[in-house]
Amino acid sequence: MAKTERALIVGAGAGLSASLARRLRHDGVEVALAARNLEKLGGLVRETGARAYRCDASRREDVTTLFGALDQEMGALDLVIYNPSQRVRGPLIELDPVEVERTLMVTAYGGFLVGQAAAKRMLKQGHGSILFTGASASVKGYAQSAPFAMGKFALRGLAQSMARELAPKNIHVAHFVIDGSIGKDPEGESRLDPDAIADTYLHVHRQPRSAWTWEVELRPWVERF
Repeated sequence: MAKTERALIVGAGAGLSASLARRLRHDGVEVALAARNLEKLGGLVRETGARAYRCDASRREDVTTLFGALDQEMGALDLVIYNPSQRVRGPLIELDPVEVERTLMVTAYGGFLVGQAAAKRMLKQGHGSILFTGASASVKGYAQSAPFAMGKFALRGLAQSMARELAPKNIHVAHFVIDGSIGKDPEGESRLDPDAIADTYLHVHRQPRSAWTWEVELRPWVERF
């Protein structure tokens, strides 16, 4: 009998995270969800049977507690997805340094904390996938959006460094550039369908090691690149 896979989605909520949870569960994967606000996960937990954990990924103690609980309650994780994001906009000279710091902590530092905790465990078990959600801001900075670009550039650099270090040890690290708005579109073309994105995440997780991808760009045709 094939082993049941286990996955953790950090930064869970509506949209992409919900589609990921549904897609993984449909494929027989046992799912855990982590978010700062558990109340918003009630419906998704009931729908997918996922476990839910409260966690602010930018806080080291929260991440330590989360992975400690998962060690006890779920066991080894085959897949960890980092999906949180924080954004503050405005002219550079008007940005609040406190809000900028918060953006960097959630978008980049939290990715490091979760990635490190996942890698420690996957190195012991000899396999696993760690997937990071990026944006077009991961590769180009936009006017009045410096904090978001700073965080996403850092997250991309983390993913690239981890991929090069951990691939020889059978840990697949990949970064996804989500270029465009996510949501259901009646016409099915102008926005990124979260279910379609989830299919791609699962495909990358399941790639044979002889042909691993470290980065994928996803966009609807209306986006310029």
